[in-house]
Amino acid sequence: MMNKMIVSNLAHRPLRSAISVVAIALEVTLILMIVGFALGMLHDSRSRQAGIGADVIVLPPGASNIVGLSDAAIPVKIADILAKLPHVAVVSPVIMKVSTAGALQNIFGIDLSSYDALRPFVYLKGGPLRGPDDILVDDIYTNGKHVKIGDTIELFNHNFRVAGIVAHGKGARLFVPLATLQELNGTPGKAVNLYVKADNSAEVDSVVNEIKNVPGMSSYTVQPMRDYLAMFTPDNIPMLSTFIRIVIGISVTIGFIVIFQSMYTAVMERTREIGILKSLGASKMYVVNVILRETTLLALGGIIVGIAFSLAASAGVRQRTTLPVDITTGWLLRAAAIAIVGSLAGAVYPAFKAAQKDPIDALAYE
Repeated sequence: MMNKMIVSNLAHRPLRSAISVVAIALEVTLILMIVGFALGMLHDSRSRQAGIGADVIVLPPGASNIVGLSDAAIPVKIADILAKLPHVAVVSPVIMKVSTAGALQNIFGIDLSSYDALRPFVYLKGGPLRGPDDILVDDIYTNGKHVKIGDTIELFNHNFRVAGIVAHGKGARLFVPLATLQELNGTPGKAVNLYVKADNSAEVDSVVNEIKNVPGMSSYTVQPMRDYLAMFTPDNIPMLSTFIRIVIGISVTIGFIVIFQSMYTAVMERTREIGILKSLGASKMYVVNVILRETTLLALGGIIVGIAFSLAASAGVRQRTTLPVDITTGWLLRAAAIAIVGSLAGAVYPAFKAAQKDPIDALAYE
């Protein structure tokens, strides 16, 4: 009986109910999409770093742990020194530069022979870099930007010709010759980091110790890739956890305000109805229960709509752009819980205000 009354109350005011559902859906969508973008980019970076095939990474002194945010401060000639160490098979110097032309892109300047020796490129179309103005693009970039072999891509006021399309997962989405990017970056003979491959995966720790014992290398950051990749979590990325908490706080505020306004107005409009219920023997908790159940039903509707919209939007983004969106089951549950808690918090005051109404005054209300 109570559930039938609750549904009737919501259906009696369809516009207000719809606005409340949409507001909660917006709250859920905001959480899922922004967190999905943040975690998607983080997880995508981690998987692409893992796909390079290196066993050890060498970063310059004082460098950020986030690849791409460090200055090119490693002399490339160090790679030749490290390559002679007993358990080192390959050393590949890489320079990285971020382009904001059209979309945020991380470009790798590579020495093709050594970089390919870490783990070979899989060419889907075209072939390797042959000239200083050649560029390799991965299949995800190709799908998002609709480029083909022979097309021109402008980066840093320089035109590159697409020489090959490779399978994604090798660090960046765009690869140009190391010397070319050094010149454009104004850092000839320098690299951002060195990727090292051991001659035996069981000798990774030995390689790390060998590198650290090279004269002048004690101040460099030398890490096994397994330890480096383990740092790709929100807690280890500056301000990312704070950013996520701010997004959640804004979302909860939106849901709280909308539900508070909706349920408070509903209580004011249903003063006589509440008076009738209390005159028939309804307890204060019964009235509170009615209001909170209505709120829960609105929240569930908003959660369903928000999740459906977020999943559709993320699929569209992945299909049309190179941006990764990672909407996990864990965050679906968290977003749902946040929406319900925020909605119920917004309904608590209106519910108890309704419960406090005197039945005689409520029946006399016009």
